Amino acid sequence: MLLAGRKVVVVGGSSGIGLATAELAKAQGAEVIIASRNADKVKAAAAKVGATGVVADVTNDESVVNLFKTCGPVDHVVVSAAQLKSGPFKTVSMEDVRSTMEGKFWGAWRVARSAEIRPGGSLTLVSGYLSNRPRPNSAIVGAANGAIESLARSLALELAPVRVNAVSPGIIDTPIRAAMPEAARRDMLAKTAASLPVGRVGAGEDIARQILAFMTIGFATGSIVYIDGGALIG
Repeated sequence: MLLAGRKVVVVGGSSGIGLATAELAKAQGAEVIIASRNADKVKAAAAKVGATGVVADVTNDESVVNLFKTCGPVDHVVVSAAQLKSGPFKTVSMEDVRSTMEGKFWGAWRVARSAEIRPGGSLTLVSGYLSNRPRPNSAIVGAANGAIESLARSLALELAPVRVNAVSPGIIDTPIRAAMPEAARRDMLAKTAASLPVGRVGAGEDIARQILAFMTIGFATGSIVYIDGGALIG
């Protein structure tokens, strides 16, 4: 198994892309630690995967520091945590845009600073294709994603020999969309699927497989990989 004997921490691992990554890493023999801010979700995800669950909030300095004190030295860290709020540029509240950067960008920054990753290990950040394919009412999300990608490249130099990369997903059918009315969610996903060259929206496992590749390919660092079903060329 590719990750036998390795310790993997997935921050934001209680659902969606993070949970799919935790499951795949566990299947490849890793010792997996799932971290998220919701205690009930952490407990359920850890039980499902056979992982250790730790409650941690990426928007809180002390919480992130304590997470990695608990974990100790690790081999691979993944940051998929994000609490995104957006809206029309002229009217979206500054509270919402600040909270988006706090959870998405500064959360990743905190994790990168606090994690003790063994030499040759990896840090993988999750951005999003809005960094390169902007949409109305999503300026703050695109900006946060672009900042994540820039951070990954910079940290590939600063944290070497730890390898740092980012994966940029397109539209993925994950629980983050559960807040939408079900009919609207299905309609949005169907329209998106019809517009993509692959003819479907993504699943968490699609992105998890790329994250596992970053963990296991020792020549990959400073890379940004877009897994979007062809959205950038459509």
